[in-house]
Amino acid sequence: MSDSESRPRFDSPEALDAALAGEGYVSDADLRMTLYLAMALHKPLLVEGPAGVGKTEIAKALAATLDTRLIRLQCYEGLDAAQALYEWDYPRQLLEIRVQEAAGASTDSLRDNLYSDSFLLERPLLAALRHSPPPVLLIDELDRADEAFESFLLEILSDWQISIPEYGTVRAEVPPLVVITGNRTRALAEATRRRCLYLWIDYPDRAKERAVLERRLPGIDTRLADTVADFLAWAREQDLAKTPGLAETLDWAAALIELGVADLNDSRVPATLGALFKDAADIDAMRTRLDAYRGER
Repeated sequence: MSDSESRPRFDSPEALDAALAGEGYVSDADLRMTLYLAMALHKPLLVEGPAGVGKTEIAKALAATLDTRLIRLQCYEGLDAAQALYEWDYPRQLLEIRVQEAAGASTDSLRDNLYSDSFLLERPLLAALRHSPPPVLLIDELDRADEAFESFLLEILSDWQISIPEYGTVRAEVPPLVVITGNRTRALAEATRRRCLYLWIDYPDRAKERAVLERRLPGIDTRLADTVADFLAWAREQDLAKTPGLAETLDWAAALIELGVADLNDSRVPATLGALFKDAADIDAMRTRLDAYRGER
């Protein structure tokens, strides 16, 4: 069976959009077209943008839509090949050596047994190669890993196979669907960009934010959804140390719903701003500006 025959796909970008909507993900024309083409052309999708705008959620929604496993490789400074690919379970191997030696096993038999699936610890990349049906592989915040790891990763993504000296070569029968995210902590290599289709996700406009609120918080009062969307559109125009993303919007809206807040004139609203803003100076500034904002409305 060829890759194209066995890879999941949709008939059109619109069909993909409808499937994502069924999982509560609000897309737009650029997102659904780029994701559709990445699936159709068997290309990794590189998604960049500010933190909290829904990059990681693309992979989660896609895995749910396809009813397949989501395998996540969370990148960080110092991440190396062993942590991303595989490791041998050394404590269990040592125990097995003692057991087999006591039983009089031969050296060849012992070696063959030690380097088998029973002692192989899959890390995300190996798991993605061996999983069937093809999973969604999320390589999250690749820009946090160092350049050496990024280069190593490109070799895996090119051939979809790895060689384990004691075990043999492992090759994906059908490569996974790959979503790579980055927050531009550092610039990713041109080689990475060439291998991927690219998507930039920015802070949402009011209409998208409003749609996300209704999709992710079913039953939210219409007036409250409008109020939150309006306030966020205004807040992101302010001089802030950390602009809130969609994740913070949903947290704040959920907090307001929990408290039964109907509008921003409620006296409890200033105390809830820690759910939306994640910097002390931002919270102080927005509490000060809240009265002026209320007066404008």
